[in-house]
Amino acid sequence: MKIRLPPRIGLARLSMLAVLVGLITGFGAVLFHALIAFIHNLLFLGKISILSDPNQFTPPSPFGAFVIIVPVLGGLVVTFLVTNFAPEARGHGVPEVMDAIYFREGVIRPIVAAIKSLASAISIATGAAVGREGPIIQIGASLGSTLGQVVDIAPWQRITLVAAGAGAGIAATFNTPIGGVMFALELMMPELSARTFLPVALATGIATFIGRIFLGLQPAFDVPIEMLLDHPPSLAALLLYAVLGALMGVAATSFIRGLGFAEETFERIRNPYLRHTIGMLIIGVLIYTLLRTTGRYYVEGVGYATIQAILAGSLVAPGLLALLYVAKLFATSVSLGSGSSGGIFSPSLFMGATLGGAFGAVVLLIHPVPQFSVATCAVIGMAAMVGGGTGAVMTAVTMTFEMTRDYDLVMPIIIAVALSVGVRRLLSQENIYTIKLAGRRHFVPKALHANMFLVRHANEVMETDIIRLPADTDFDAFLRSPETGIGLKHVVVTRGDRIAGVVRVNTALRRGLESAYTGVTLGSVAQRNFIIAREDDIVFDVVTRMTRRNAAMAVVTRDVRRPHAADVVGIISKEHIADSVAESIKPYGD
Repeated sequence: MKIRLPPRIGLARLSMLAVLVGLITGFGAVLFHALIAFIHNLLFLGKISILSDPNQFTPPSPFGAFVIIVPVLGGLVVTFLVTNFAPEARGHGVPEVMDAIYFREGVIRPIVAAIKSLASAISIATGAAVGREGPIIQIGASLGSTLGQVVDIAPWQRITLVAAGAGAGIAATFNTPIGGVMFALELMMPELSARTFLPVALATGIATFIGRIFLGLQPAFDVPIEMLLDHPPSLAALLLYAVLGALMGVAATSFIRGLGFAEETFERIRNPYLRHTIGMLIIGVLIYTLLRTTGRYYVEGVGYATIQAILAGSLVAPGLLALLYVAKLFATSVSLGSGSSGGIFSPSLFMGATLGGAFGAVVLLIHPVPQFSVATCAVIGMAAMVGGGTGAVMTAVTMTFEMTRDYDLVMPIIIAVALSVGVRRLLSQENIYTIKLAGRRHFVPKALHANMFLVRHANEVMETDIIRLPADTDFDAFLRSPETGIGLKHVVVTRGDRIAGVVRVNTALRRGLESAYTGVTLGSVAQRNFIIAREDDIVFDVVTRMTRRNAAMAVVTRDVRRPHAADVVGIISKEHIADSVAESIKPYGD
């Protein structure tokens, strides 16, 4: 039976669909901002309004200590929505998008966009220490996927629309069109070519245009000119920025592990409502304590006001900055670990700005350095934290430049981001997005040239048409037995409980037809140039080992410490690898 393949549309039509994705995502970002403002104003300030400036601190709530329960109320609603309608909406969203791209041909349920919008808006507005960028990425990606399913296009084209929606979400939120494109290219796209780049660029451009109409022309943060560099940094300053980059690599690793620890800890609480209630009660107590001791809530919500204060030079006390870094790390881990819906991009910016600012303040207390300030350290810290934590190196550099528009900062940002990523990779191979997928045994490629076939497990691609027979079995008798049917291709030859070799039946049949009687056993004709692989091994690793050992095939066994013949579950041959690779690239074929 001939398998029907989804139709492939031309680049022009795909680009028009991408423009539509950009339009919808841009308006979605505007509505998402308004929804956050409405809920926040209502529950924190007791007023009805959709106007709010995230770069201004939230004034003390007229509800006083009762503000502690606001995150709890929000958490209960979010848990209800996520548990009953879209479990994918829990957490920061980007891993789910990546999972859909690499393992589900870009298919995301349409309901995810609606539930993610509502759940994330409630989480952010009621005080959870999460960001709005992860949600809008997932929302945009979901819209792109939904459109790709409605139109019924080829899988690679649907994946392109998913990436376009994700990039458009970032671009509209931060007013950084180039950064949005880079984000999609670095983290979302298995293939980089003209046919995939153009739709993504169009979507991000349109979304940015819509965002600028309704949200303003300014970037997410306004950095005063006097706070930036007026000359290229000195050698001493560059060395200090390099140290800051390495420090951010350690901080990024701490964030990755802290979030993982929080998720594991809260997962021990089986009831999702109780789990989230405990987490949000902790957040409520924390933000109220900060208000009573410092006069600000600081770590609630996206935290843009704190970042803006550091960049403007009004928040420079190193002790307070260090305290806020620790508080945000703790609050974000607890929020997401207990079940909130929101992103990690804004918290990464917050932690980078506070820790970078604290570093700069301490250095300046020790000794003044030319072309070195708290604000520049905060900007560089933001880029390094985002780059180290997410692995999106060029995105971090590009977005930071777009937000500051200071060309003299580019070189120290590149140095700091590179060192941050390098240190983080020494301490943790997985970034904050991929570590969640790795926990599911879903590994995504670290480079765009990697073939999607290679991220599968051995048990997903192996041939299972095997039987096990002792090595002393008469070869001629075996050829005449019913077991050599059409479906059988491999015989695993055993000596006791040991794997002695493999006989490929088609080859054996050809040899057997050369004479009426060979007088040999299966053991004497079995191939011995094989390796042992476990069913959970990644195909890339299996192929690498086969190449190094010059093996013709891999015998796949159950995931046991000392596999025996009885544990064999399949065979991966070189010919099978070639066929599987060819099948895996069909979604990207013409």
